[in-house]
Amino acid sequence: MAKNLLKSMAAGVVALAFVGATPALAQNAAQPTGKDKEVHGKDGAHKKDGEHKKDGEHKKDGEKKAAAGDGAVIGQPAPAFKLTGVDGKEVSLSAYKGKIVVLEWFNPECPYIVKHHKINTTFNDMAKKYAGKDVVMLAINSNADGKPGSGKDVNAKAAKDFKIEYPILLDPKGEVGKAYGAKTTPHCFVIAKDGTLAYAGAIDDDKSAETAGKTNYVVKAVDELLAGSSVSTATTKPYGCSVKY
Repeated sequence: MAKNLLKSMAAGVVALAFVGATPALAQNAAQPTGKDKEVHGKDGAHKKDGEHKKDGEHKKDGEKKAAAGDGAVIGQPAPAFKLTGVDGKEVSLSAYKGKIVVLEWFNPECPYIVKHHKINTTFNDMAKKYAGKDVVMLAINSNADGKPGSGKDVNAKAAKDFKIEYPILLDPKGEVGKAYGAKTTPHCFVIAKDGTLAYAGAIDDDKSAETAGKTNYVVKAVDELLAGSSVSTATTKPYGCSVKY
């Protein structure tokens, strides 16, 4: 009888031990395996979050900035600047508040600048067209000192040779060029009367080194602004020589 009692007690202890271990076993069974975690990390919510950042609004913002030259953004205030021209006079963008401002990135030794200033008179024609119409034209040379086309004397001579009557401003540190995201000569920007950037890109639709395009995007943008309309083609891909920062 004593032996039977001991056997019953031992069986009870084993049963209690098993019951006590069951929650732990259940908890372990609920935990994902290393393989399951890897799949979750690869295909789960974290990936979807990553996809949103890759393909969502952040990317669209980036595309908008890139379209304007990785610097100035269409519809946003144009970067302010104060530069000295080849004539020694200081020019500030803020001085032209209430006027349309056309910026042309300039390098007198670039064949595409020669195309629009000597072979064709694209920019001088624009200056004549908009004289007295609250439109200001400025050329900016952001080439670093010692780079081709840089320096006061070279650009002063170009102003005379090309018969440019609007200011050629020197930006040897490239600060203004980088603020706008100027990539080529000529890379053009049109600033509306309210100071916001309205157009950024090529001067026209012909990338050759001699022939002027049929559509002058800058003229189109300025004409639309003067008519009180929004700019229908706000960005295009600029062409020409690279700015020598």
